[in-house]
Amino acid sequence: MTTIAFMDQPLWTPSPARVARANVTRFIEQVRALGEPTARVTDFASLYEWSIRDLELFWLEVWSFCGVLSAGRDTSFACERPLIGRNRVAPPDPELGPKWFTGTRLNFAENLLRYRDEGEALVFWNERGAQRRLTYRQLYDEVSRVAAALRATGVRVGDRVAGFMPNLPETVIAMLATTSIGAIWSSCSPDFGVNGVLDRFGQIQPRVLFCADSYLYSGREVDCLERVRAIAERIPEIERVVVVPYLRPDPDVSSIRAAMTWDEFVQSDAPTAELTFEVLPFDHPIYIMYSSGTTGLPKCMVHGAGGTLLQHLKELVLHTNLTRGDRIFYFTTCGWMMWNWLVSSLAVGAAVVLYDGAPLLRRRPILWDMAADEKITVFGTSAKWLALAQKEDARPLETHDLGALTAILSTGSPLAAHSFDYVYGSVKRDVRLSSISGGTDIVSCFALGNPIGPVWRGELQTRGLGMKVEVFDEEGRSLVGEPGELVCTAPFPSMPIAFWNDPDGSQYRAAYFDKYPNTWRHGDWAELTPHGGMIIYGRSDATLNPAGVRIGTAEIYRQVEQLPEVVESVVIGQDVEGDAGTDVRIVLFVRLAEGLTLTDALKDKIREQIRTNASPHHVPKKILQVADIPRTISGKITEIAVRDVVHGRPVKNADALANPQALELYKDLPELAT
Repeated sequence: MTTIAFMDQPLWTPSPARVARANVTRFIEQVRALGEPTARVTDFASLYEWSIRDLELFWLEVWSFCGVLSAGRDTSFACERPLIGRNRVAPPDPELGPKWFTGTRLNFAENLLRYRDEGEALVFWNERGAQRRLTYRQLYDEVSRVAAALRATGVRVGDRVAGFMPNLPETVIAMLATTSIGAIWSSCSPDFGVNGVLDRFGQIQPRVLFCADSYLYSGREVDCLERVRAIAERIPEIERVVVVPYLRPDPDVSSIRAAMTWDEFVQSDAPTAELTFEVLPFDHPIYIMYSSGTTGLPKCMVHGAGGTLLQHLKELVLHTNLTRGDRIFYFTTCGWMMWNWLVSSLAVGAAVVLYDGAPLLRRRPILWDMAADEKITVFGTSAKWLALAQKEDARPLETHDLGALTAILSTGSPLAAHSFDYVYGSVKRDVRLSSISGGTDIVSCFALGNPIGPVWRGELQTRGLGMKVEVFDEEGRSLVGEPGELVCTAPFPSMPIAFWNDPDGSQYRAAYFDKYPNTWRHGDWAELTPHGGMIIYGRSDATLNPAGVRIGTAEIYRQVEQLPEVVESVVIGQDVEGDAGTDVRIVLFVRLAEGLTLTDALKDKIREQIRTNASPHHVPKKILQVADIPRTISGKITEIAVRDVVHGRPVKNADALANPQALELYKDLPELAT
C-alpha cells in the first residue's frame, strides 16, 4: 500500500483547468463584478474573508448564483432586510433576530423539483445491485400523486409526516410530497428499536407514518412490520400508516392500525394529480431532526425551508462543485442529516444515487462496484468506512474504473491522516478528498471542501463560506494553531429555527449558547491550521484530560488504528483517586483482527505507536480487548456511553445505539478497579 512520503507538500492540488471551470471561480467573478470593495476578492481566501465580513450581501449573491426559486418560480425576491439581528448569535427571536429574508416566500420542494425532464433524478441500489431508476419527470409525477393522497388524508401546513424508512426512492418522494404542501418531514432509520422511535416521533405526533415492510443488511431481510405495529399503537396521533412493499411484493398489513400499502394510498393507476406548491415564509419549518439521544431524550431540532435550502446549495454548488451533469452518492441512512444534504442535490439537477444495505460485504466490494458502474463523480462516505476499507486492503485503483470520480467526501468522525494516504495511494490519485464536518444541529457543515484549493494531509480544506468559525480557549480568546472549542461567532441561515416543545427556548440556549456569550459553541475540539484549514480532534465533551492536559480522542485513534492488528478502538477518560485527589486516566479498548489476542507485546506496541507519534501524555494507562464497540445508529462510536458504563452510571437512551448489547462488555471490569 502506497504511503505519501512528503508531508510538507499538499497531497493534491487542482489543475489550472479544474480551477478555471469550477463553480466557485465563476462565483468569485460574479462577486468581483459588484465593484468596490468586492473587486478585491481574487481567490478563495479573500472570498471567505469577504463572506464573513458582509454576511447579507454574501447570502444575497449565493441566492442569485444558485438560482433559488421564490414565489412564482422566480429567482429574484423582495425582502425588507436580508438579516435582522446581524450581530446576534442566539435562538431566533421574532423581533431581535437573527431572522433571514423576512419578506421572502418560497417552497422547498419546488426548488428540488425545478427540473422535469428525462434526466436521471434517482438511481437506487441495494446489496443485490442496481434496482430502479427515476427520471426527473417520473419523480415529479410520483410526488404529485403522494401529495394529493396526503391532502386527501387531511394533512395541511404545519402537520408532521414521519418516515421509518430505508434509503428508498419512496422516502425521497414522501419527503418532497410532504414539504410541497407545507407539512414537516421527520425520519429515522428502520434499524431503530420501538423505544428509540417513540422517543423521537412520540414527541412530534405525526399524522402519517411511512414505512417499509423490511430492509436489507448483510444479506439478511430484517422485518419492520412488527415494530411498526407497536409504534402505531403507541402514538395515537398517527391517522395513517403507509407501507412500501420493498422486499415482499404483498406484505400483510392487516394487524397494523390504520395501515395500507403504498399503491393503495397513492392510487397509482389514477391520473397524475396537479402538484400545487404551498408558498410559505423563508423560515417555515420543513424538517425535524434529532440529537443522538445518548445522554437523554433526543432533542427535536426544527429546521427552516429557506435556511436549509440556501445552505445546502452553497455547500453543494460552491464547496462540492456539483453541476447538472454530476452523479452524487453518500452512504447514509434516513436518520442522518447527510440524507437531507444528499437529497438537496436534486435542486442542482444532478443524479442522486441511493443505497440500502451494509457498506462492506464479504462477497463483493459493493460500493466500489456501484461507483464504477454508475460513473459516480462525487462519492461520500464515513471516515470509519475508509479506515475499514484500508484494513481490508481494498485497492480500487487496481480493480475498478473510477475515471468519472472527481471528489471523495468523508464525515461522521475525524478522517485520520493515514486515510488520506490510503485514498491517494489505493483509490485514486487525481481526486479531491474533502473531509467535512458539521452536524444535525445545523443540517450542514462548518468546515468542508474547496474545489480550487489543495488537500493537506489530515486537514479539512476550509471553513464554510459565510460561516464565521473560530476556535476559542476557555476564556473565549480566539486561537490559531492550537486546539480549542469550535465556535461560530456570527449568525447563519441554517441555525435551527426552534427546538420542538421548547416554548421559552431554554433547551435551545443550553445546547449551544451557555459557555460563551453571543456565540454558538458546537461541541467539537478543533484547530485552525496555517493553510486556512481545520483539524477536528473529536467531541469536546469526550475530550480527555489526564493531569490537566486536554487531548482529543481522534489523536489517539489516528495512531492506534494504523496498526494492522487493531480493527477499531474506543478511548475514554476514567476518574481515579490518587494522592493529589481525583485525576483522569486514559483507558483504551481495542477490537482486534479475528483470531488475535491482546498480549503484553501488543500492548507495548500500541503504547510505543502512540508515544512516538503523539506524545507521552496520550499513552493509555490501561489497554483492554473487547469483542465489540458500541456505536450510534448513524455509525458513530459513542465514547460517552462507554464512559458512563465504566463509571457505573446508567446509559439514558440505549435505544439510540445500533448495538446496545455491546455495553455489557464494559460493565464491572476488574482490570479497571485498580
